[in-house]
Amino acid sequence: QVQVVESGGGLVQPGGSLRLSCAASGNILSIYAMNWYRQAPGKQRELVATRLSGGGTSYSSSVKGRFTISGDSAKNTVYLQMNSLKSEDTAVYYCNAAIFDPTIATTQIYWGQGTQVTVSS
Repeated sequence: QVQVVESGGGLVQPGGSLRLSCAASGNILSIYAMNWYRQAPGKQRELVATRLSGGGTSYSSSVKGRFTISGDSAKNTVYLQMNSLKSEDTAVYYCNAAIFDPTIATTQIYWGQGTQVTVSS
């Protein structure tokens, strides 16, 4: 079994900052990537940032330059530092981990439960 747990959400004023954390635990052989997604009310879930196990990162155009994804592959953790937050960043933020399962020779995706981020004055 694999568990993915996010933390760090909350209420912040426009222009403020928040740091989200995500940790994967359990029967993990190899994590290929960890990703942050978000879903605002009435909208589809969208990919925000990706961190590959080798340290490579990528961002959506809507957050590039404001958000930074980092992590520790040895600890199966990833963080999302969010700066210059805007009201349109309000959403539930989800973390997932792409983990290779050798018993079925394929990569499985495990999701966390999500953490609410609200940007409002």
